[in-house]
Amino acid sequence: MHDDTYAPAVPFYDLWHEDGHVPVVRELLPPLLADVRRSVIEIGAGTGLITELLLRVTPAEIHAVEPSLGMRSVLVSRLATDPEALRRVTVLPCGALDVDVDEPAEAVVMISVLQSFPAAERAGLWRVLGSQLEPGGRLVFNWRDRAPAVPGEPRVMGSYEVGRHTYEIAGQVLEAEGERVTSRFRYRIRRRDVLISEDELVTTAHWPSGDVLVAELKEAGFEQGDAPDGMQVWRMPK
Repeated sequence: MHDDTYAPAVPFYDLWHEDGHVPVVRELLPPLLADVRRSVIEIGAGTGLITELLLRVTPAEIHAVEPSLGMRSVLVSRLATDPEALRRVTVLPCGALDVDVDEPAEAVVMISVLQSFPAAERAGLWRVLGSQLEPGGRLVFNWRDRAPAVPGEPRVMGSYEVGRHTYEIAGQVLEAEGERVTSRFRYRIRRRDVLISEDELVTTAHWPSGDVLVAELKEAGFEQGDAPDGMQVWRMPK
């Protein structure tokens, strides 16, 4: 069992990410999986926004890994409307370090998840993901170097109208040291000027430099492949 740390974010998740990285990933990811036919492991499937994309762009069986109960609930509900999705997607209620599928996969896809892993865990992450890939299999994830985070005051990061309610996400950086950034997020629902609900989530993300990632992945036995700006492709040797 896993604590559902991200439960407060679930009602806001699709609203925010459809307004963020997901449209870009929908353009950049499909060519990187063009020849994948049999099997994909998706790390951190969330509510299924990228799972839907994988279903459209590859005929492969998909193992969707998601430790959050709230996120999985939305994901399975999304799959329930599509018989083809129900046939091809297996939802794994575990974290990335516990993944173990029956046969080696052609590809592992990890979108906006890497920052969840501190440096001390990443060597284990690369080892596990490499063990789940067939020879020549690829690891695909989104990444770019970021400007150093600076602690500051809360700011509204997204505001969305849903019927008569406004869903608002505000965030602030609390602490930043090296690759480690701790932030506070507040999730608010308003009806006009009346606050209906408010939940808070404090999270710590880890943003290694590109040079650090390259060194870690090479140390783990991966070989770097070609990818567009904002994406990374690494392969296991054949």
